[in-house]
This record gives sequence, C-alpha cells and structure tokens, in this order.
Amino acid sequence: MMGVPIAGPCNVFCDNEAAMNNSSIPKSTLKHKHNSIAYHKVRESAVAGILRVGYIHSFNNLVVMLTKPLTRAKIHEFCEQILC
Repeated sequence: MMGVPIAGPCNVFCDNEAAMNNSSIPKSTLKHKHNSIAYHKVRESAVAGILRVGYIHSFNNLVVMLTKPLTRAKIHEFCEQILC
C-alpha cells in the first residue's frame, strides 16, 4: 500500500493462548460478532500465508511496557531490546 515490498509473512505475537488458538484452529467458536469478524480476517490471512500467529509470554512481550506498571529494571531490559 505504501510502496514498501514485503518479503514473507508478518509475525503476530499474542500473550493470550486462547486468542492464538482461536486464530489458528478453524473449528473454534466465538461468541461475539465483532470478535468473529476480526478472527475470521486473521484466520484468512494465516491460511493465505500473509501472517503467522505465535505465542509470547507477557514477561517477554515488549508491548507490556506500554500497558502495565513495571519495575525500573524490566523497563530498562525492554528498552535495551528495542535499541539493539
């Protein structure tokens, strides 16, 4: 869309095993329509090879730095990962 070539699938990591299973197991059922629409799009993209969904534990997930209170040491650890 922006003229940047994409070489291979995009990696999507979630720290919720249920979300990962719902996006990768076609037989899983969803109760809410808005979740169903979003997961169907993710499932289609995964089957088409556009993205890969994987699990990452919360302690290793860099996004946690923006959403949860952390110790100073953990913030520094995440910052080092981003800068390296």
